[in-house]
Amino acid sequence: MFIEIEVKLGIIVHGYDDKNKEIEEVFNETDYMKKIISIERIQSISEKYILVKSSHGRVMYWEYKGTMEELKQKLLDININIA
Repeated sequence: MFIEIEVKLGIIVHGYDDKNKEIEEVFNETDYMKKIISIERIQSISEKYILVKSSHGRVMYWEYKGTMEELKQKLLDININIA
């Protein structure tokens, strides 16, 4: 199943260093872009970010347009169960 969301890239986590600290690449994009993403990529949703799986074992934090409640409703509208 897929969902359309307006997002901009916030942070890419490339892995961990030898002290187990995340290796992050931070972005400051100004414009949102529409994406149609597989809901299976979504790891979590917070008030500011959607955490998604990426390639090569990386994860990305996307800032999204709208509120967490609006995003939750979009998921409920496509019959995604939220407990």
